[in-house]
Amino acid sequence: MTKSFICIVCPRGCRVNVDDNMNITGNQCKRGESYVLTELTAPKRIITTTARTVFKQLPRVSVKTDVPIPKELIYDIMNIINGVVVDKPMAIGEVLISNILDTGSNVILTKSCLK
Repeated sequence: MTKSFICIVCPRGCRVNVDDNMNITGNQCKRGESYVLTELTAPKRIITTTARTVFKQLPRVSVKTDVPIPKELIYDIMNIINGVVVDKPMAIGEVLISNILDTGSNVILTKSCLK
């Protein structure tokens, strides 16, 4: 049985196919092959979301994980992020949560949250 993927690594969006013998076709670059192998064995994603703040002029601030995290941890990580409140001024790129769930990924601000 052949599995199909749309590669999201670059803007091309190649349709990549993998058969039962792990023959990969359709990718226009090596990154597509690597993406599909990761999707089959240990899919990962970068989380982009928002966190609450105490600032009236900016009630939520955008955040993201700085490296991809295992896909199966997305809901657990979102629950942690949803429980955090930014209560001090922070600049873009600052770490809000270090090494979330021992993944090696930090949750960082993608927008400054200054008074």
